[in-house]
Amino acid sequence: MLSSFLGSATFSVSDLLRSKDDQLTLNLRSSDGVLAVGTVLVSRVNMGEMEEGDVDHITADVQQAQKCTLVCESSQATPNDKDNSPLTGAVFKNPVCKVYKFQTVDSEWMLVREQMEECTLSFSIPRQLLHLYIQEDMRRIQELRDLGELSPHWDNLRKEVIGRYGQVIAAYQETLAELNKITGPSFKPSCSKAQRYLEFIPINLHTQRMRVTCPRQTDAFYDVITVGAPAAHFQGFKGGGLQRLLSRHEAEKKSFSTAYQCIYYSPEHTAKAQEVLHSVGHLQPLISGLADQLLQAAQQHSMAGLREALKTLAGKTEQFVHALKDELVKSALLALHAAQPGYVTKNQNQTLPGHQGHSHQDHPSPSQRGQQGQSPPQNPGHSPGQPSATDSPVVVCNNVDGGSQTAPIREDGQTPLKRQDSIPCHKEYDEEEWDRVWADVAKSLNCVIAMVDKLQEQEPISNNQEQQVLADVITSHNPEGDWREQLCPLVVRLKECIAEVVVRARRAMTFVLLQEAACSIPQGLFLKQRRDVVFSQALAALACGFVMRLYAGMEDKGFLRQLHLVGLVAQFESLLSTYSEEIGMLEDMEVGISDLHRVAFKITQAKTDDPCDLQPVVIGRRDHYTVEVPLPRLAFQMLPHEIKEGKALQVYPVLFNVGINEQQTIADRFGDISLQERINQRNFEILDSYYKSLSDKVPSECLPCFQTRTDLKDLLGTLGQNVVTKKRKNVEILWLAGTICRRLNGIRFTSCKSAKDRTSMSVTLEQCALLRDEHQLNKDYFIRALDCMRSRLTQGEVVCQWDSDPEAACSVAENKPASRHFYPIALLLVSSHLLVVWLILSLVFLLAKYQ
Repeated sequence: MLSSFLGSATFSVSDLLRSKDDQLTLNLRSSDGVLAVGTVLVSRVNMGEMEEGDVDHITADVQQAQKCTLVCESSQATPNDKDNSPLTGAVFKNPVCKVYKFQTVDSEWMLVREQMEECTLSFSIPRQLLHLYIQEDMRRIQELRDLGELSPHWDNLRKEVIGRYGQVIAAYQETLAELNKITGPSFKPSCSKAQRYLEFIPINLHTQRMRVTCPRQTDAFYDVITVGAPAAHFQGFKGGGLQRLLSRHEAEKKSFSTAYQCIYYSPEHTAKAQEVLHSVGHLQPLISGLADQLLQAAQQHSMAGLREALKTLAGKTEQFVHALKDELVKSALLALHAAQPGYVTKNQNQTLPGHQGHSHQDHPSPSQRGQQGQSPPQNPGHSPGQPSATDSPVVVCNNVDGGSQTAPIREDGQTPLKRQDSIPCHKEYDEEEWDRVWADVAKSLNCVIAMVDKLQEQEPISNNQEQQVLADVITSHNPEGDWREQLCPLVVRLKECIAEVVVRARRAMTFVLLQEAACSIPQGLFLKQRRDVVFSQALAALACGFVMRLYAGMEDKGFLRQLHLVGLVAQFESLLSTYSEEIGMLEDMEVGISDLHRVAFKITQAKTDDPCDLQPVVIGRRDHYTVEVPLPRLAFQMLPHEIKEGKALQVYPVLFNVGINEQQTIADRFGDISLQERINQRNFEILDSYYKSLSDKVPSECLPCFQTRTDLKDLLGTLGQNVVTKKRKNVEILWLAGTICRRLNGIRFTSCKSAKDRTSMSVTLEQCALLRDEHQLNKDYFIRALDCMRSRLTQGEVVCQWDSDPEAACSVAENKPASRHFYPIALLLVSSHLLVVWLILSLVFLLAKYQ
């Protein structure tokens, strides 16, 4: 079927093969089949028989001087193309195709098909993340309010933190509303990278697939995702990127915590607090549901169901207790009690009765720090569970109004009871109370287990030392009576114990996060916003790559086995320089790629085959996200059992950077490249660790086969030597990392500042190298193939029009020569004198330009 805007025509391949001139002339008819609207000529091309000069009648736009072997070029995909199935059409849009014909070393011909597509995840993933960010921050505000009554000092801090969260939520809601209005293309061009409402969207996210058809070889394809560096371009890089800003902020936070009577919590402690909050929020409803299943099995007198439900309930309850058995929770509860009104330290009893306590209200709030112009003391911050370095004989009494602690007398002459969350002045905090609270959970579970055993055996339970306490409770029930009636009180008691633990733990961990936020206002929330922006761009790219790799490997059993046993490696190739603002971009990118370790994937069965139901869905919170990738029912049934059961699929992101432009030349000679060296060395360790894990769990037969037989272990050894070698513009690192990634069934990404010039040069050079190494491309055709692939506008150079904003119409590229190579100033590398002259002339030119 040939489709056009005018009409359509059908023909069979047998008719074309039987034609005398290897041509068919077909009449085009309108969609209703009535009107003849034109003719179309279909020609047959025999591989290996067409000479170079015979290509002219197929395409009229080939420049003969360039000897370009472009067979055809199209912006429309054919309906029966295996790269454009209905499955891929739900996520990948607007394909642009090119087909080339190159000669091999044995004088035969290969067909090379390039296809570039946009990805709908460029916008859908950031929209979902913004929605999740808003929900998470709103929950955090509610948790802060649920802390109850606090002393004036902490109440003021809480109000300010809530106000800051409110500002972030308002900004995110505004950005989300603007994104929902956009109906233009499915990618963000580089000319829009500094727009505020588009800062969460990755730049120029595209997929590129090269499919090679050779005589006597099976078809092969090579995928790469091109995307601009995940960075906060709108916020700028004057102060550096995330890696530098976070390190500086962490050092400042220690001094702020000492100055404003906060306990300093390291990033590990903060992450632990968030993990505990998530665990209790996830496990409490799960345990409650399992307890109800236990009662239902008891009502049905199903002993098999009873034992199964009890086994699952015991496992989840044990997991619940283990998550809360942490010193951080215990120390945070003590700190929370100390922050409540009415709390008095032990030194209170040693002072005179009329002594007035020093109120926390005298300390400035974070918003007042800048107004006072005072730098905080440089004392080290406190660590959880240790006494404060600022402790003094001064009495601390947290009165709500700062007045007397004498309780009002009611009319009947009795002193009213205080609120439960307010500790009386005469009562000291019992540090062992928390141990007893969560220990009650284990005791309650033991009661349930003992009762189930009793119901199963229908005989009295032996009174050993551990069960003596439970004997009266259990024997009070009629063993011959209803099982549900006997289990119900014990199950209710278990739920009550868990609910009490959840309330205490949630408030304690929320107080930890309050102190962390109070010590970092406003810089901490600003960095959180910047991190959200960078992570959104990185996750959109990763999700695009994962979906593309999954679709391509649906019929590869070895790949699917590797996927659920170990996971996939995602290799990000960066071409950023370590000079000027690109240093900040690289620092942003490093943190963003590292944060992708908190992401897992899960494959689900789609409700329908509608494209809307095949869009990936993001769930979770900032410290852990899960991307659910739905598949049609037939495709889902082909997956291994482990994947269909919902097993989390891991992805291991690694980043390798080698600057290649003229700015990197300056950095190599006069600047600092330690950032690039540290990134490469650190990520090599991650890649090496992944390979060792893969070797232990997955047989080598699951990995793809290549013509080059170099052992993976040898490639890793060579890469390890290169990352520690002091060499300028060592592009061998990128070649080796890319080769290893493909040999490991990984996902390949290539990035530069905007995914245009440097990225397109790298991708085309890699494609030609693959044709040479894997498909015996004739050496005389290598440069010709390279020039042919670069002869048109590069992938980012697409004219775009934002429907929502006519003024945003732009041309992504500046129509620069497509034949530029990796080293634009290679001549200057010959002599340092020429480089100095070039720098001076450039400075003179800039001064003249801006005067």
